[in-house]
Amino acid sequence: MNTTYWKPGLSGQFGFGLPTACLLFSTLLFGPTYQGALAQDIVDLPKGMAYVPFGPTIIGIDREPSSASDSSRESMSMYERRMSMPWSKEAFHDESPAHWVITDSYFIDRYEVSNRDFGDFMKKTGHSAPAYWDDPRLNKPEQPVVGVNWFDAKAYCDYQGKRLPTESEWERAARGPQGFKYPWGNELDPAKANYAKNHEATLPVDSLPEAVSPYGLHHMAGNVFEWVEDWYDPNFYQKTPHPLNTAGPLKPIWLGGTGTYVDRLTVGTKRVIRGGSWIAAASSITTTHRFWNHPSNNSYGVGLGFRCAKTAPSSVNETLKVATIEAMKAMGREKWKNAKTHLDQALELDPHNEEIQHMLRIVEDRM
Repeated sequence: MNTTYWKPGLSGQFGFGLPTACLLFSTLLFGPTYQGALAQDIVDLPKGMAYVPFGPTIIGIDREPSSASDSSRESMSMYERRMSMPWSKEAFHDESPAHWVITDSYFIDRYEVSNRDFGDFMKKTGHSAPAYWDDPRLNKPEQPVVGVNWFDAKAYCDYQGKRLPTESEWERAARGPQGFKYPWGNELDPAKANYAKNHEATLPVDSLPEAVSPYGLHHMAGNVFEWVEDWYDPNFYQKTPHPLNTAGPLKPIWLGGTGTYVDRLTVGTKRVIRGGSWIAAASSITTTHRFWNHPSNNSYGVGLGFRCAKTAPSSVNETLKVATIEAMKAMGREKWKNAKTHLDQALELDPHNEEIQHMLRIVEDRM
């Protein structure tokens, strides 16, 4: 039997054919007593949400090419090799330096919250309508809700049993494992984003499927700016205190001004908004661009919306492990259809797992 497709080289290492190697490997890892755990059901994805697994990612972008010393050359080579991070003189100072963070696994909405969904929330809770609710350009059911302030967005997510994403979670979901500059890649494609008034208004939340991010999220560039959880600090990337589940400053940063009410809307303390909008310039739709707004303000309201996130339970990671090992056991018995079923279930949760993708290619070649 041809075993050249097995990337880790199990057949060569152990002297067995592919099915025997898979069966032996899964048995060695978990033993026969693990069978009961392997029988548990696959966790369903929350409706309309994508899964982003636990792991490291790079946030931000360097403004200049690296002049790394010999002592740091190894880490920079990993940075360049794994993340394909383009440096950019056009990046604003608050987008740099590029730095590693680690996030726990989480779910994030594939779509911006629509007028239909926000309207249902208003009916059930009595929440007041946002600005532009009656604007015929912007209030179609399938368009994203606009004119919401940070408190509106938070209230909606809380009601749904979710929360606003952190800035790091938002950027990781937009950039994907390769660290793209735009959700679809590193080159601007005007046909893949609604920005700079290249459309007459916002587009439906499920439109432009060819421009989704690597995790399958629509409109992570343009359409509407999106509120996130974090307070804004222009220098936060230079002093990120910890890499795990990095969130913004615990306290808001005062950006200047006189302290009057009107002044607080334009300076003062801010929350972060990300992603650009249908009226914003091309420079705002990169995945690293950071912008801000006062949490009570809906300035830029015609292009100010949001999406929600949710921390994934630990059972999701266990489910991925279970599905993968069950697939290996099926491969060991040459039950290729069963193996494909388990691999499809794993990839439904984690579609960018390269090892699982490779296993699936092996199985499909045998079917």
